Amino acid sequence: MSKLPAAYKFIDVSDYGRSIARFIAKSLKKTAVTPISITICFIISGLVAIACMLIGNYWAAAFFLILKSILDAADGELARVKNTPSYTGRYLDSVADIILNFLFLVTIAYITNTNLFYMLLAFIGIQLQGTLYNYYYVILRNNANGDTTSRVFEDDVPIALKGEKQSQVDKLFKTYKFLYGKFDRAINLLDPSAVLSKPFPNWFMTCVSIFGLGFQLLIISVMLVLNAAHYVIPFFIFYSLLIFVLIFLRKMILTD
Repeated sequence: MSKLPAAYKFIDVSDYGRSIARFIAKSLKKTAVTPISITICFIISGLVAIACMLIGNYWAAAFFLILKSILDAADGELARVKNTPSYTGRYLDSVADIILNFLFLVTIAYITNTNLFYMLLAFIGIQLQGTLYNYYYVILRNNANGDTTSRVFEDDVPIALKGEKQSQVDKLFKTYKFLYGKFDRAINLLDPSAVLSKPFPNWFMTCVSIFGLGFQLLIISVMLVLNAAHYVIPFFIFYSLLIFVLIFLRKMILTD
């Protein structure tokens, strides 16, 4: 099952691993492997990438970063092919992503002797970028009658779905809100009227997809293999300026 109706599918430059993710999911459909098992695998892949950075093996680090991105898509795909959606998996995935993003940047700051203040700026920038992408993407899915597992506003604890425990959903939701709440509020304050917009055109969502986590990890991977790790943190600080460009574009061109 696709997240969007055919008319609203767009070229997502952050989703380059989707075909491989679907192959993985289809291969595991009749096995005992669960979507959460795949989530754990992408966490391990991310940690291995960090270890590779620390020992200076940047090609291997890039490989495991890309593998992490592919597995990050595969857990959701497996949930769809097995028809086992869960809020536990949805929030665990997001919590793992933000923690790994922080650790990636801490590691890069360490190996490049970058000031931690600039590392924090880059981390905030990366999270705001990803939040804008997710904000517009979830709005599109809701307005275009697509997948509604994710909500535009994560204000209330959702009711656990079949096969998951409400206690687990409660804990993961609170953790999710603690880690993502400020970023969600910041983006909503910058563009509160987006939720009232008609479905965004495909070309616009393709532009926004440059802020997707997969594309961010691809940029980091390319910089690592080019021995340009010292550019990663300043790049993402300045890359964040495009947030305002895309919000301006949405308000000026796509307002009803």
